[in-house]
Amino acid sequence: MTDPRIVDRPRSIEVMTYQELRELAYMGATVLHEDAVFPVRASGIPVNIRDTNDPDHPGTLIVPNDRAGDAKAGRITGIAGRKDFTIIAVEKTLMNAAVGFGMRMLSVLERRGIPFEHMPSGIDTMSLVIKDSNLGDQLHAVAEEIREVCEVDSLEIYRDIALIATVGRGMSHFPGMAARLFTALYEADVNVRMIDQGSSELNIIVGVDAADFECAVRAIYGAFTRDEA
Repeated sequence: MTDPRIVDRPRSIEVMTYQELRELAYMGATVLHEDAVFPVRASGIPVNIRDTNDPDHPGTLIVPNDRAGDAKAGRITGIAGRKDFTIIAVEKTLMNAAVGFGMRMLSVLERRGIPFEHMPSGIDTMSLVIKDSNLGDQLHAVAEEIREVCEVDSLEIYRDIALIATVGRGMSHFPGMAARLFTALYEADVNVRMIDQGSSELNIIVGVDAADFECAVRAIYGAFTRDEA
């Protein structure tokens, strides 16, 4: 369910969907690399991943969909995360009325060949979450160009950010899932710097200071497993 280098002997995942596999693999669970099973995924064939060192363990079954699993209230599939991200956060009054604002902001990255990971926004705010390896030495040049092109009121840069994805099919169907996650982070004294949830509602991604990464993963894992038999 999570990185065993952070959580001692985490529970194994019994069943997961290919969509969940992609989310977890992208966020750092490299033992379940999505590209390795792409041919069978394309054909909708279930895959059973086993442990060479424990051949009698039932392993993890990866399926196209799992309607039975959707009915497990309060259950998540796994937690994965990565460090070394930077957030560029801008604020501009009446941003929502400025036609093309997002396009101008992203065009700065496009001209420099820099992909971004997430773009959470509010009515007058917008943030870009970018891998440090993709930014290279261009951070300050990118920030200054965004200031000029977008004519922002303010721009802040947050370095040393870690992203953590809590993934689970059916998360959107059960009240209190987000509350449990954020209560766990609050009780662990972890400050959340960013929140992002996709339209599929398959996961909740939070950005935290890299120094809080391991603590945050343990807190989230504990919140979703402590009451299970």
